[in-house]
Amino acid sequence: MLDVALPGAVWRPSPNFGPRADGTSIDILVLHYTDMKSAEAAIDLLCDPASNVSCHYVVAEDGVITQLVAERDRAWHAGVSSWHGEGDINSRSIGIEIANRGHDHGYPDFPDVQIAAVIALACDICARRGIRPERILAHSDIAPDRKRDPGEKFPWKHLAAAGVGHFVEPEPIRGGRFFSPGESGAPIEALQAMLALYGYPLQITGTYDLATEQVVTAFQRHFRPARVDGIADSSTIATLHRLGRALAERSPGAAGATR
Repeated sequence: MLDVALPGAVWRPSPNFGPRADGTSIDILVLHYTDMKSAEAAIDLLCDPASNVSCHYVVAEDGVITQLVAERDRAWHAGVSSWHGEGDINSRSIGIEIANRGHDHGYPDFPDVQIAAVIALACDICARRGIRPERILAHSDIAPDRKRDPGEKFPWKHLAAAGVGHFVEPEPIRGGRFFSPGESGAPIEALQAMLALYGYPLQITGTYDLATEQVVTAFQRHFRPARVDGIADSSTIATLHRLGRALAERSPGAAGATR
């Protein structure tokens, strides 16, 4: 089991790490984007003790992988976050930062060579750690109230085709019934229950509140990226149903499991 430096990666240790919580196992892989002008600028920040942030790996635009924290240690990448009701995602996850300027700075496409490196790294980590495909998550999935990364341009479909992550073909966008902020009732409660069952941090209130809009937006960024607007249209709901069915068919009971 790899605990220090990944073969082939540049080792640049960050001081920003600590021990994982007792009794936790590594069962989540979180993908981020750096939201900075360059990979080197991001690495400098992640290695700055004043920043109080870090991650295990950074993948540059040219595919070069830099490791900052040993996998055995708890890096500080997820912040306040939750999945399937579990907090302290940092203790049970490995974090990969993918160099990209982000939404506020032009949000460029992710280069093919970079994505190839992310796929190779994720495959290696998940094979060694036994991380299930549905536990490969976006930062926005676990913190939908404050994060957008890696965003709707990130090629989750391409990763899934290579065996990384859980993904289904999104339902095409067309007309039909939709739910939007301010609505309430049993259909909203059912939508919230499906999102919470999949793992999203969402209370079932029966009202399409701000938290529901944020979670729907996060879901769209990951699984229905053609339109990200926080509105639960028929395409979004059908994609959510399809995702849940595919997960149940592959691993019965896994959609509601926690570890």
